[in-house]
Amino acid sequence: MRILVVDDESSIRELLEFNLKKNGYEVVTAADGQQALQLAAGMDLILLDLMLPEVDGLTVCRHLKADADTSGIPIIMLTAKAEEIDRVLGLELGADDYVVKPFSMRELMARIKAVLRRTSHEKPVREDVLKSGGLRMDFSSYQAWVHDHLLSLTPKEYELLKLLVTNPGRAFSRDELLERIWGYEYYGDTRTVDVHIRHLRAKMSPYDARLGDAIETVRGVGYRFRRPVSAA
Repeated sequence: MRILVVDDESSIRELLEFNLKKNGYEVVTAADGQQALQLAAGMDLILLDLMLPEVDGLTVCRHLKADADTSGIPIIMLTAKAEEIDRVLGLELGADDYVVKPFSMRELMARIKAVLRRTSHEKPVREDVLKSGGLRMDFSSYQAWVHDHLLSLTPKEYELLKLLVTNPGRAFSRDELLERIWGYEYYGDTRTVDVHIRHLRAKMSPYDARLGDAIETVRGVGYRFRRPVSAA
């Protein structure tokens, strides 16, 4: 489970990151609202401070809930304000829970588990559809879109993209990609992988340059897929 921690106080970010990791969560941190909007896509939950510089927490919450790529991510608001109006406003904007500082770490962990348990039951399970940034892949129909643009992919290009996207952050060697996508057919000819990667980048970049850049070259190894930044 990936949790985004958004707080302008470094001590609180570090405290939350330490405790969340100790409880088995993968943690990403942001120091302001703009960073939060850039990093939110792909998260399983967001801990969002209300009082943030530049873009405040309520505005961040409003933007995230209005974006189709992030609207389903549960949000727990963190704030030093205890006034009822702030609590009500945050919940009306779509926040799933509200914790007032200073909070008990045990209570916060219990709230996180409860929200994740509740929202996982609410969300329909669509294992045949994957979304990452502006990319959408439908595994049942063998189709992929960048935003609303259907990509014209060969079967090998599709399988290569699927393998990379379903393993974000993992670096695959060219030989491993050859073995998993082509089997013995092209064993040893790593140029085949390079050509297909080049084609994938060229087909996605015109519709979203960030997606083309998301397929990264790992020098001396091969390739990996970095989670692309969602459009704000």
